[in-house]
Amino acid sequence: MSTGTRPASRADEVARIGAVVSDVVERLFGTVTAVRAAAVTSCARDGVRAGRPVLDVGVRDLLREPGQLAVGLGLVVAPQPERSLPLRLEWWQVDPDGGHLRTLEPDLKPTSLGYYDYTATEWFDVPRRTGRRHVVGPYVDVHGTGRYLLTLTEPVLVDGEFVGVVGADVSVRRFETHLLQVLGRLPVPFLLLNDEDRVVLSTAPRRLVGGLLPPGAGPAGPGTAVAGVPWRLQLVDDASLLRA
Repeated sequence: MSTGTRPASRADEVARIGAVVSDVVERLFGTVTAVRAAAVTSCARDGVRAGRPVLDVGVRDLLREPGQLAVGLGLVVAPQPERSLPLRLEWWQVDPDGGHLRTLEPDLKPTSLGYYDYTATEWFDVPRRTGRRHVVGPYVDVHGTGRYLLTLTEPVLVDGEFVGVVGADVSVRRFETHLLQVLGRLPVPFLLLNDEDRVVLSTAPRRLVGGLLPPGAGPAGPGTAVAGVPWRLQLVDDASLLRA
């Protein structure tokens, strides 16, 4: 009778990768939820008023926690002109050069050429419409940091009123490095794809992160959904996925 270890099946490998990805995402959303709790407590106590910060200094400390994957964190307020509440962010980023925290200050003036109307972005609009959390990316943050990011957001509701979203920015490179370190050696290449067929993570040659999977290049099956995010996993044993 053999006492050797049974090789992992395809199903086992997909389940393992999916569990690791889901665990990392849930850890990030745990940070986002902590920011939401702070925002809800502050808004319920004092409301949202122009010129008064909602988040306290303690929220920034989340970015300094050991092992933190997020490089940006904060609250994005829903504008309410009738209450003199303009577009406003309370958002902090980790400076990639020195590791210091700085506030994110995009151009929020409607009359400016560089005006950034964040209410039209997917990461703001989807949680506002659905009342659910959302993940966007990979994308280049041209209006803020210039980094290649994933953004995770949740709506903030106080007494049933939508007051904005809280979220976390995650560097694609940091996300990729961490996941590959946790996963270790993989017997089969895989792709992690978002709902647009854009590559979130890849161990397949010539399928680069951020690239769109060409029409007809994908496998016959739909892949395996990753719990908690609009992503799916696809093991790569199809030569078409390895070609440019």
